[in-house]
Amino acid sequence: MVFGCSGPALTPAERAFFRDADPFGFILFQRNCDHPDQLRRLTAALRDAVGRADAPVLIDQEGGRVARLKPPHWPAYPAPAAIAALGGAEAKEAAWLGARLIADDLAALGITIDCVPVLDIPVAGADAVIGDRALGDEPAAVATLGRAVCEGMLAGGVLPVIKHIPGHGRATVDSHAALPRVDASRATLAASDFAPFRALADMPWAMTAHIVYSAIDARAAATLSRAVIAQAIRGEIGFDGVLVSDDLSMRALGGSFADRAAGALAAGCDVVLHCNGDMKEMTEIADASGRLTPAARRRVDRAEARRGAARAIDRGTLAARFGALMARAA
Repeated sequence: MVFGCSGPALTPAERAFFRDADPFGFILFQRNCDHPDQLRRLTAALRDAVGRADAPVLIDQEGGRVARLKPPHWPAYPAPAAIAALGGAEAKEAAWLGARLIADDLAALGITIDCVPVLDIPVAGADAVIGDRALGDEPAAVATLGRAVCEGMLAGGVLPVIKHIPGHGRATVDSHAALPRVDASRATLAASDFAPFRALADMPWAMTAHIVYSAIDARAAATLSRAVIAQAIRGEIGFDGVLVSDDLSMRALGGSFADRAAGALAAGCDVVLHCNGDMKEMTEIADASGRLTPAARRRVDRAEARRGAARAIDRGTLAARFGALMARAA
């Protein structure tokens, strides 16, 4: 389990709950992020609550409209689409530089995992939930820029999470609000949607999509589908890292929270994610979730082995180069 919390500091009830439930890790949102000193205290308190100094702390810091850390205390980073618009070698350099600078921000706060990059390929007519969060609409270019983002994160000691596997780009509704259904053929999915994930299958973490892919499983969203996880994610794509569900509180999923958690784990997710900090919902999930399986533990350990010690950077020089590149895109 990876859980969120309600505000910028743990309440006594949250501290007691996390101590007893012992979640694997935590995720932060804008409601949790006031200023650097406060956030360092919060990440330390979360780890103290479970008694593990190495408990992962996740965040979605993509740049653009998905940014939990905002000015004036943290830089505003451009949307991934703005980086992709540079094209060629400049886009690749900017993708690495932006990720390396974000990793520097996160590491200073005790945040160890960033849920980037988005590898989804948007298509005409799709819902805008992906939109400018995407690194383009051509699979090879998305894979190239996605790898640059991952390498920038890893160079800063932060683990990336490729998302939303096996591809959210065709969804015509936002999975936060309803369950999307994608009816593209298996061959079409393999050639386009799956391709960036296949190219980055060596990455340490991936996040599932709450989407029905009717060519593989006409009934269950990928997060809850043994067929999608075994055949597409673990099979055709070849991903063998830590597989975390997207947020179980999203309206794409039905049933109780216990059923959602148990279903995701039974389908093959290693870890389930719940973001909104609702204590009742988290309690249901905790009651339905066990410890990491041996296979999940091996994947977690292998992922952690990828986390090198971040070398000090000349932040001013890197930021200046990044700014100069983005000025060209503007």
